[in-house]
Amino acid sequence: MRKIIKSDTPTTGPKLWVVLARAHGALASYVETCIAAEGLGLSDFMVLEVLLHKGPMTISTIGEKVLLANASMTAAVDRLEEKGWVVRQSSENDRRSKIVALTHEGRTFISELYTEHAPDIEAVTSVLTQREQDQLRSMLKKLGLSAKAAIARRGTGATLAYSKGASPKERTPRES
Repeated sequence: MRKIIKSDTPTTGPKLWVVLARAHGALASYVETCIAAEGLGLSDFMVLEVLLHKGPMTISTIGEKVLLANASMTAAVDRLEEKGWVVRQSSENDRRSKIVALTHEGRTFISELYTEHAPDIEAVTSVLTQREQDQLRSMLKKLGLSAKAAIARRGTGATLAYSKGASPKERTPRES
């Protein structure tokens, strides 16, 4: 029997954010634990997985897909290149741009690891029915699109500079 969590207080945006962040943290920790035996960190796994399922792409595009900054992406690609799992190739359209692609060894490695790893994720997500999983996926996409639209409405590059002890009125926008 599934436990249904009910509360007398309505869920607010900030409460939802905390639950979402905690769920993400727990799932990320679980995945890291599952792949640690392969000597692979989460960011490296995510890069290999996106290349497996989406094909060759630029470092910045991979970063957008796996939510890593360019510096982190470069470090991840360097590590994977040292292991012989990816190669950087010149782009036919833009010589300044490099395309990252799986090598044969990299494709074999991530294909086998992903096949072994998928049941681990299924085991955790099986607490939800297939209908609930479909609904959650749809709702998370809707929430993500809403956040992207909110960023666009605020303008690009603007963040709040939080100085220690500053009140909200004292916080100033800055370029990130």
